[in-house]
Amino acid sequence: MAFCFLGSQRAKRVKAYAIRTHGVTIDTKYVNMTDVIFRDPSTQATESDKDGSLSPDGDKVMALIELLFFAYRDFTGDPDELLRKDGFGRAHHRVIHFVYRNPGMRVADLLDILRITKQSLGRVLRQLIDRGYVEQREGQADRRERRLYTTPQGAELARTLADPQQQRIKAALDRLSPEGRAAARDFLAHLVNEEDRPQVEALIATTEPPE
Repeated sequence: MAFCFLGSQRAKRVKAYAIRTHGVTIDTKYVNMTDVIFRDPSTQATESDKDGSLSPDGDKVMALIELLFFAYRDFTGDPDELLRKDGFGRAHHRVIHFVYRNPGMRVADLLDILRITKQSLGRVLRQLIDRGYVEQREGQADRRERRLYTTPQGAELARTLADPQQQRIKAALDRLSPEGRAAARDFLAHLVNEEDRPQVEALIATTEPPE
């Protein structure tokens, strides 16, 4: 009861602050407090966005942001449907993908790639191992290491999930000139943090494992 009371009091204080400082009306019954983002009061609206519009350059960038959202939605939509049949999600897809493409990788390697907590990765890995999609083996140089490999069943799942995405990418690239394809690749590469690009380039140079 004390916890509920404190939560209620905190919600009331945040609601009052939002209305007083930002003119925001919040129905705390339906809003997760961690999802509420307030604009810094010191940030003043420019003449171009007081009416909700953007500058020409800002509008072009916003259009790209939205286009990227819809492209990603459809790019992930096909494998999402396949994953649901096994009770899996996108975290399982990412693990299967990178373990398949990089057989023998360590858990630490996956953590570095996915940037998720060790606890979250452990839960996903355990499910994939228990279902027979991934297996762990001792490292040859260090037997304390646990190296990750896809089983034949896991490799088949990885290929099945990748197939519709490969077809979608290929169809889009076929509509572009060689220069356009290079520009598309450069654009995606430059969305990656600069300090991470060398590692990413090395990672994606991995060749497809043999059938």
